[in-house]
Amino acid sequence: MEKQNIAFMNTTVLAFLGDSIYETYVRRYVMEKGQVNADLLHRSAVRFVRADAQAYALKVMMDELTDEEQNLVKRARNKKISTKPKNADPVVYKWATAFEALIGFLYLSQDHGRMEEKILRTIELIETKQNSMPRGTS
Repeated sequence: MEKQNIAFMNTTVLAFLGDSIYETYVRRYVMEKGQVNADLLHRSAVRFVRADAQAYALKVMMDELTDEEQNLVKRARNKKISTKPKNADPVVYKWATAFEALIGFLYLSQDHGRMEEKILRTIELIETKQNSMPRGTS
């Protein structure tokens, strides 16, 4: 698949793929911290895959993205949503979906180094933000 064609794919489809890839990286990240209890692993992973966390990280990284990546993110963010998000504000949900679309785009473009760079940066941003917050808030 050519990168130009991928850039104009349905962003919901890109987000579908990007969501699974990002979650796999997050699961590996929390496992590598030494946790072995499945319930605690799940709780640790959730803080990275929440819509508000993904939206926060993408907003921070916008200036770090190429023009092509920014255009894709804006297109994904501005796409009309057909379902009401369950646990997120619709604007936050759109930003999170745009993040997942970016990851799907980079994966399909076979730009795995860039994809991993953005995933690891996202994890770092979320971890840093949450470590700087008072206990009991997030």
